[in-house]
Amino acid sequence: MAYCRTFKSQVSWTKLVSGEIQQRCFHSSPAVFGASKVAMSKLDTKPLPYDTLEKRIKIVADRLGKPLSLAEKVLYSHLDDPVNQDIERGVSYLKLRPDRVAMQDATAQMAMLQFISSGLPKVAVPSTIHCDHLIEAQTGGVEDLKRAKDMNEEVYSFLKSAGAKYGVGFWHPGSGIIHQIILENYAFPGLLMIGTDSHTPNGGGLGGLCIGVGGADAVDVMADIPWELKCPKVIGVHLTGKMTGWTTPKDVILKVADILTVKGGTGAIIEYHGPGVDNISCTGMGTICNMGAEIGATTSLFPFNHRMADYLKATSRADIAEEAAKYSKSLLTPDKGSHYDQLIELDLTTLEPHVNGPFTPDLAHPISKLGKNAKKNDWPVEIKVGLIGSCTNSSYEDMSRCATIAKEALAHGRKSKIPFNVTPGSEQIRATIERDGIAQTLREFGGTVLANACGPCIGQWDRKDVKKGEKNTIVSSYNRNFTGRNDANAATHAFVTSPELVTALAIEARLDFDPTVDSIKGADGKEFKLSNPFGDELPARGFDPGQDTYQAPPADGSGLSVVVDPKSNRLQLLEPFKVWDGKDLEGLTILIKVKGKCTTDHISAAGPWLKYRGHLENISNNMLLTATNAENNEMNKVKNQDTGEWGAVPDTARAYKAKGISWVVFGDENYGEGSSREHAALEPRHLGGRAIIVKSFARIHETNLKKQGLLALTFSDAKDYDKVQPSDKVSLVGLNQFTPGKPLKCILSHADGSSDEILLNHTFNEQQIQWFKSGSALNRMKQVAAASK
Repeated sequence: MAYCRTFKSQVSWTKLVSGEIQQRCFHSSPAVFGASKVAMSKLDTKPLPYDTLEKRIKIVADRLGKPLSLAEKVLYSHLDDPVNQDIERGVSYLKLRPDRVAMQDATAQMAMLQFISSGLPKVAVPSTIHCDHLIEAQTGGVEDLKRAKDMNEEVYSFLKSAGAKYGVGFWHPGSGIIHQIILENYAFPGLLMIGTDSHTPNGGGLGGLCIGVGGADAVDVMADIPWELKCPKVIGVHLTGKMTGWTTPKDVILKVADILTVKGGTGAIIEYHGPGVDNISCTGMGTICNMGAEIGATTSLFPFNHRMADYLKATSRADIAEEAAKYSKSLLTPDKGSHYDQLIELDLTTLEPHVNGPFTPDLAHPISKLGKNAKKNDWPVEIKVGLIGSCTNSSYEDMSRCATIAKEALAHGRKSKIPFNVTPGSEQIRATIERDGIAQTLREFGGTVLANACGPCIGQWDRKDVKKGEKNTIVSSYNRNFTGRNDANAATHAFVTSPELVTALAIEARLDFDPTVDSIKGADGKEFKLSNPFGDELPARGFDPGQDTYQAPPADGSGLSVVVDPKSNRLQLLEPFKVWDGKDLEGLTILIKVKGKCTTDHISAAGPWLKYRGHLENISNNMLLTATNAENNEMNKVKNQDTGEWGAVPDTARAYKAKGISWVVFGDENYGEGSSREHAALEPRHLGGRAIIVKSFARIHETNLKKQGLLALTFSDAKDYDKVQPSDKVSLVGLNQFTPGKPLKCILSHADGSSDEILLNHTFNEQQIQWFKSGSALNRMKQVAAASK
């Protein structure tokens, strides 16, 4: 039946597109095309921008005179000035006009505090706030949500009132995870959206360019300032064949992560194309795009096809599907012969199910080799907890396929051997799987249905089954498995895979169980082998929307007020950072020389620290807590170069700040990998940091540092990292000649009286240099606004 439904959908899709093309060619004029009144979403009045986008991309195509990839079409059609914009992949800084902004509650606090500081009366583009990060998983969805509302009342009230005053839609706690809400309500083919979360690219499953950013970038867009992005390269992933057996969309991105590694996609958009695309559901495409953040990609996307049209119809947006079909060839699919900076060929027919980890999402193991690799590396083979859901894998299709596995196990008297946590992605998913009996099946299997929120995926997990420091293994369908991320236990070996494999592995609770070949002993002693997973892509009876959890902003919120209690330990109004004094930065102290992987989780931990995301002073107490100090190979232990005493990193930074001692951090490769959290840049700036000098940066973090007035610099010669001694004094000279493309000179003055002079590269353009000179991008925004009055 599933094949028949897909075939019928393909036929209707072909008719839809061909009919729209004929109508455009023979019955319409360009003026008519622009007359569409189809709104961008069910909750917006602003119309779809297709006519404007098509006009812009025609200008760019005529200028460039070459076939364009899908990524280029969507991106360049949003240029602020398509006639004059310099366009060179990997070089030019594009000025863009995104269609909308999305913020999750942890990052929205700082974003809205910065917007309030701007003095602007209302946001200029459709924007939303989503309450999903502050709900801790403890006992179950109902209880956990109630407790979160009580604990976070002050923050939720602030976000709700700020949204109402400044024209931002508000999704109450319990609504679901931001990326699932976007897919269900706001994403559309050809969209350019920025979101203050690194997994914003999830919207690429509906053909949009959805890009994770820091809060300061969101403020730019909400303030009607063109958003700046270095012109990305384009990596093509050509898909052929068809997935069968236990292979799922998750395995596509797990394999791509294996190929590209955690930094292979940096500075690039991943564009999936080829005949294999039509074999992947819309939500499956979302899964693939979501986890593109784990390879450092700017974002990922798929071309518009019938699977997207089916999903749009199922989520009450048939009008958007019909409108998008009109622009399928011109705007929403790549031109034949378009160029990719790198091309990966992937045959879905031969792709094996994968499990990636531990400690990094690019360490890939085909399921057939997982047990052997675990034993060889002395990873705990016994699995302690299985977790499915999250923003990456919580679709109806995901849940229904897991339920079929659970049903088969239950029929043989077996269930999960271990705690099995289920996180619905949204209220709509929760309500629908409850109505259709899927949630009950998963409970009978041994599952606990958690709140519609991020939960254990981001460290919001009050885990009780193991002690801190106890070596153990967990398996999840999440996206990220850095050390300590899920449960704050550095000894937890976290593996990521498909929800189907998590469900199967939970039955035997061992990494050396391979459901594709191994049998299970039933309660009656007879052995059975699990069938290949199957389930409906979309609910046959349609989605149940559940409770209405959206609050639209009033037409005019100017009379409303937003109150921040000066005594609050959760919220704090921002003070502007000091402007550059025009002098070289001489005699800087080294706070820490970081060794090895340093993600934004290392720089600014989540979990229990999330409650301080709106209070810069308090959250700065978590700065670099789990970064490894190259001097002693320890975490959170650095030498105060002023007193000679050893102490915690944030405490030492505060001691320096109190004495007016400016400092610098040195780091390794891909520094700032992971989340978009701008607190990883705000905290060092707040505590007296002036520069972060590393071998290489992750894209979002580098931009966040620049936005906050910090110098983000890289070694011209990576081997110069070895010349840095923790006791050095660091001078950055020639700043009065700070210009794009010109390295800065750095002098390392060693304790023995000798010195080394090295060169530091940077990617600052003229505007970003002004951010540094003004003290921050927000300061610069105010200066420009004041000058224009």
